[in-house]
Amino acid sequence: MTAIAANSPRERWWNSRTAHRFMKHHLALIGMVMIALLTLACVLGPHVLPYDSLYIDLRARFAPPLTGQHYLGTDPLGRDLAARLFMAGRISLLVGFSAMLLSTLIGTLVGVVAGYRGGLVGTVLMRAVDGFLSFPSIFLVLALAAALKPSPIMITVVIAATSWMEVARIVEAEVRSLREREFVLAGRMLGLSATHIMFREILPNAIGPIIVAATLTVARAILMEAYISFLGYGIQPPLPSWGNMLNGAQQYLGTAPWLAIIPGAAITIAVTSFNFIGDGLRDAFDVRGDHS
Repeated sequence: MTAIAANSPRERWWNSRTAHRFMKHHLALIGMVMIALLTLACVLGPHVLPYDSLYIDLRARFAPPLTGQHYLGTDPLGRDLAARLFMAGRISLLVGFSAMLLSTLIGTLVGVVAGYRGGLVGTVLMRAVDGFLSFPSIFLVLALAAALKPSPIMITVVIAATSWMEVARIVEAEVRSLREREFVLAGRMLGLSATHIMFREILPNAIGPIIVAATLTVARAILMEAYISFLGYGIQPPLPSWGNMLNGAQQYLGTAPWLAIIPGAAITIAVTSFNFIGDGLRDAFDVRGDHS
């Protein structure tokens, strides 16, 4: 069946034309560079800075940026803000990527089954998706976060549990448009199982929209984690995240604005970069834009 899948009408995601269209999207390339630099800084930063994220120097409290070896200044306890920013970035990015993987997996499974099976099974699954979407996601997230013990794993699960529905709708629509194509009909005629057809033939040809949705889900998850932690229901001190750094900075906006500006800028850069990448991927996978 490899030959049948390769002759399917949907362009494979690794096709060079897709990569070429993505490379022409300048904002997406900028987004990739920014995410790469931010990730590198978060991975290596805590190891190369002179202070760790928990070191307290009461004599250096509220030091502004570029003070001695405190390159981004210090917080109310005298902890190095750069070290805390990069350590917080590890947590926030890890939650964002983990929530994306989990929500994409759930949404893809539901969408593929609903789109291929159709009928009663598809109707029940998609009505369940509509039911979840009828609840405002932010209130659902806060309710779950308030009811459960705060931890990075818990936050990841909560965000994923409220983010998979959009992926499911995208995948269901894509699979429904592919299930009557010639390569799927050929697979049925050859006696392939429904599971094989769904996950070995149809799913690879629907991978483009899934990748786009996953990229945008990372941005949404990072923003959601910051929002939950800012309200005090997410990552708890002393473990830093960009959200709880903003929470601790709000009472010092007038006297030490860098405490809020720096983590806020990190969130903005990460979310905007992932959105740029998502826009670039959406244009790259849009075969209607390829007239060759």
